[in-house]
Amino acid sequence: LNNNLSQYKLTLSGTLRSPKINFHPPFLMLMPVPLGVESEAVVTIIPQEFIRQSRIRVKLPELELADGTRTCPFSVQFPEGQDIVLSSDGTANELICRISFRSSKPMSFLGDMLFIDQEEN
Repeated sequence: LNNNLSQYKLTLSGTLRSPKINFHPPFLMLMPVPLGVESEAVVTIIPQEFIRQSRIRVKLPELELADGTRTCPFSVQFPEGQDIVLSSDGTANELICRISFRSSKPMSFLGDMLFIDQEEN
């Protein structure tokens, strides 16, 4: 600096934080119900390590019935919104997710629902 040709070494270090979400309860089992009746459960989504606001979306499974038709008997609602918002202390709000199932044909299902943020995590 100031035409001084001395060399300066600058060392930087950091920690990579990967955003993730946890669920309470960690898995969901909906009760069997008569045909055409809705079965519903509430799940709390707990965001961790998010550094900016993000929006959660859900990929629901499409099921193939015995007759070959495809259906998605699930629906998902976020009654308080689906945006992960950071507070001033860096923590993120929890999200409430209402998952329902209704089918006019007999079926059972064991599988995954995929919860994704804006950056495809």
